[in-house]
Amino acid sequence: MNIESIREYVLKKPSVTEGFPFGEDTLVFKVNGKIFLLAGLDALPLQFNVKCDPEKAIQLREDHPESVLPGYHMNKKHWNTVLVDGRLPARQIKEMIDDSYNLVAPKKKK
Repeated sequence: MNIESIREYVLKKPSVTEGFPFGEDTLVFKVNGKIFLLAGLDALPLQFNVKCDPEKAIQLREDHPESVLPGYHMNKKHWNTVLVDGRLPARQIKEMIDDSYNLVAPKKKK
């Protein structure tokens, strides 16, 4: 995956906006004004931060120590940094993006 494929995937989700509130090097995706994904545009390999359930965050870091790290410049309990270096399949990257979106998106009322 690359930044364009991630961007296209994320923008298909309901109510997602993108912007550069932290400068032109960091692409930020929000849902209802809350950040759920940040991507560093100048990093090689590509890396991005996603929100994660604390227990799942630890498990992902243990399962993929080269590709999933504590969130860079974020609350390490709730955020992971994901390196897009070919070690993780696109399916798993999308799952982490989905989980982050679902944690931040407003819950639908029954």
